[in-house]
Amino acid sequence: MQQKKKLALSTQIFIALVIAIIAGVALTSRPEIATSYIKPFGTIFLNLIKWIVCPLVFFSIMAGVVSMRDIKKVGVIGGSTVVYYLCTTAFAVAIGLLFANLLKGIFPVLSTTDLAYEPSATGVNFMDTLVGIFPSNFIKPFVDANMLQIIVASLFIGFALILMHDGKEADFSVVNIANDICMKAMEMILKLSPIGVFCLLCPVVAENGPAVLGSLAKVLLVAYLGYVVHAVVVYSASVKALGGLSPLKFFKGMLPAIMMAFSSASSVGTLPLNMECTEKLGADREVASFVLPLGATINMDGTAIYQGVCAVFIASCYGITLTFPQMLTIVLTATLASIGTAGVPGAGMVMLAMVLQSVGLPVEGIALVAGIDRIFDMGRTVVNITGDASCAIVVSRMQRKRAKG
Repeated sequence: MQQKKKLALSTQIFIALVIAIIAGVALTSRPEIATSYIKPFGTIFLNLIKWIVCPLVFFSIMAGVVSMRDIKKVGVIGGSTVVYYLCTTAFAVAIGLLFANLLKGIFPVLSTTDLAYEPSATGVNFMDTLVGIFPSNFIKPFVDANMLQIIVASLFIGFALILMHDGKEADFSVVNIANDICMKAMEMILKLSPIGVFCLLCPVVAENGPAVLGSLAKVLLVAYLGYVVHAVVVYSASVKALGGLSPLKFFKGMLPAIMMAFSSASSVGTLPLNMECTEKLGADREVASFVLPLGATINMDGTAIYQGVCAVFIASCYGITLTFPQMLTIVLTATLASIGTAGVPGAGMVMLAMVLQSVGLPVEGIALVAGIDRIFDMGRTVVNITGDASCAIVVSRMQRKRAKG
């Protein structure tokens, strides 16, 4: 008897996405039904991902480091990764500013009186950020889900393991077993992705459906135009020229992770699926397990585009024209602020507060976009995780070339 062919995970997620939109539109008159009875199941799914993602990042980076058996090699991969991320982020915010300035004539004139929005962060001190990267307690980074501290801890332990067996043949099976256990648990959770996608997206559509079609839709349009152009032009060029991979094959292979990112609006939450997709596309496991967790924490291309568009939009609403030096400041601030901003829903709002302050724009302007931030967030997360994946492909190929050379 012939077995029934099972639907691919990407197809299941896409079907769930479509059903979620239809159900969300149907529930726009009664959004409380979606938020009270559907959203909790989406929260359960996200909680399961948050539960596994910290040990997964910890052991996958450690496994990646020990598999290289050479601290210099880790340094080369780390350096290549950070340079790639900083370059694509600078490109991203420049694209955001370009489209926002070209199309700012279509932005609606909104009332800027009685704006009340308190950002959760009002400024950033470089030295405080630097100190905050290094953990003072072994357990606390896991409790707080502080990805940068977890990455630093895993690097230190990975380096210690390599140095303990300096040049000698070592058995790192304990680290690899722990990593495999986390991967298997992640696979079990990912099988629930279609249900999770439906339960996360349906309440968003139910609550924002009519509002999205209102006056702010034009700002969303400009941001999404920037997202698409950056992904199609910058990432296609990178994976083709530096990664030796067809852009069509790349985006097709990334579909499951893209749809997961769109519905969950969480780079960290999409990390397990992103790892799976990049390995299928040919990225080396040791590279992917190092590059992707790092990218989920410091690479925020989509968020950078959002900063550029929203800064110009808020300036327009207040009747302010940004100068060229101010725009350069936005590029620099958005690029640097992306380092250490957690890959969770809403992190872009904190970064936007920093960017607005850097050029003297009223932080209260965030209130203009706060209501539809989730819709911005869905698109920018897709760009963020696609950028991480392109880096994994590019760095993998560079490493293979170095190994041959």
